[in-house]
Amino acid sequence: MRIVRSNAHVRVPATSGNLGPGFDCMGMAHDLWDDVSVRLTTGETRVFVEGEGADYLPTNDSHLIVKVIRRTLEIAGLPQSGIELKCHNRIPQGRGLGSSAAAVVAGLMLVRALTDSPDELNDNVLLEIATEFEGHPDNAAPAILGGAVVAWMEGEKPHAASLDLSPDLHTTLLIPESELLTETARSVLPQTVPHKDAAFNASRAALLVLALSKRPDLLMSATQDRLHQDYRADAMQATAQAIRALRDAGWPAVVSGAGPSILVLDALDHVTAGLLAERGFRSIIGPRAPGAQIIPE
Repeated sequence: MRIVRSNAHVRVPATSGNLGPGFDCMGMAHDLWDDVSVRLTTGETRVFVEGEGADYLPTNDSHLIVKVIRRTLEIAGLPQSGIELKCHNRIPQGRGLGSSAAAVVAGLMLVRALTDSPDELNDNVLLEIATEFEGHPDNAAPAILGGAVVAWMEGEKPHAASLDLSPDLHTTLLIPESELLTETARSVLPQTVPHKDAAFNASRAALLVLALSKRPDLLMSATQDRLHQDYRADAMQATAQAIRALRDAGWPAVVSGAGPSILVLDALDHVTAGLLAERGFRSIIGPRAPGAQIIPE
């Protein structure tokens, strides 16, 4: 494998992990994208960020995408160089929409685009490296593969399989102004859960696969959860209240990833979206997205 280009441009979608009962093992990509381009140089690393995170993301080698690029070059046995990175971020940070997974996958895809042997950095290899950074594959997998996925670990090795989604399935993202760090959201989870709750979630996760692929009419039951959302409710009270109101009205709503964004597995009507806007949630109604893409220069 050799580096044969000095420039590359990729797009990576936002993602929702968990999808309710599929804790750390299910995810979905959305039509909301970060655009990232790289130019290899002989100088120092420089990072330019516009959009989300422009005021606080690092602009040197400590930037996550730069770290991923350097790690991927190391794994592939390719030479290091100066890096000029330009990021147009549309995925909100700290909202449970996979912004860190998008950054990781962007770095991986950029290296793939720079080489003469992209097949050596295939989706399986990318998922392994992404999981090294992310710790679990439920956001990285849909960012790479698109659509909705089931992801799992066998020992230290991650795997993912795409779901064949029903053409009748629609989605709405509800994004608040407030942020919630993933570390904070995970810190409130118990070390153990009752056996009956684990069994409940196993049944609902299995049902969710059916509901997403063939039976959207089952989504209300299939999106019930007892493993994480109730434990996190105090850390994102506005989100918890909105989800209760949505579900009481018949909408299959879940926390997106670690929150505080909400994923509704349906297209909200304008009245409901307007009421939620008054609570501080902006709506994005749209189709599921394909995975990360290399954009021709």
